[in-house]
Amino acid sequence: YSRVMAAEATAYSCEGYQGTTGTPARYGAIAVDPTVIPYGTRMYIVTDDGEFIYGVATAEDCGGAVVGNIIDLYFDTFAECYAFGRRACTVYFLD
Repeated sequence: YSRVMAAEATAYSCEGYQGTTGTPARYGAIAVDPTVIPYGTRMYIVTDDGEFIYGVATAEDCGGAVVGNIIDLYFDTFAECYAFGRRACTVYFLD
């Protein structure tokens, strides 16, 4: 990895949604503030409490509440979103 960033991560899920960059929403495609993390950036994400490893992700979307060091992680189900909630994470930049 080339650098590390602390972030607050939230979770989202939506079937059939196409992200800002034109790619479909799917696990590994996350929403970011593009002024902080440029689209196309590859990352490895793990929660600070060690309970969850999201793994490799790519910045492909943004959202109205995704500002600064907030990232939005895609999950396949709403149940997974509720289980994840909002967590402090460490983001390792792979590019």
